[in-house]
Amino acid sequence: MFAFFTNIRLILVRSMATLINRGLSLVVAIVYLLAAILDGGGLVAAKLAVVLLLPLACIWFPEALGNYTGVMRLQAITASTPAFLVCAGGWLLLVGVPLVAYFIIKASEQT
Repeated sequence: MFAFFTNIRLILVRSMATLINRGLSLVVAIVYLLAAILDGGGLVAAKLAVVLLLPLACIWFPEALGNYTGVMRLQAITASTPAFLVCAGGWLLLVGVPLVAYFIIKASEQT
C-alpha cells in the first residue's frame, strides 16, 4: 500500500518539475520572440522561432529525444541519454548561449 502512494508522489513531483520547465522555457521563448519582433520585425522573429525549436524540444520532450538510438548523419547512436542531460542541454541552448553571446558583444563594444 505504501509503495502505491510513493509512486503517485513521484509521478506528481515529476509532473510538477516538467510543468515548471515547460512553463519557464515558454516564457523565455516568448520574451525572445517579442524582443525580435520589436527590434527586427516579423522575418527576424520567424527565423528566431525556427532556431528556438531545438532547445524547446529538448526541454519539453527530453525522454523521447534521450531514448533515440539509431543513425544520425552517418554516426551511430548506440546508447540512450538521460533525460535530465537532454533537458539541461536545452536550457544551455536556450539561456546559456544567448548570455555568452551578449557578454561577448558587450565586451567587443567596449574596446
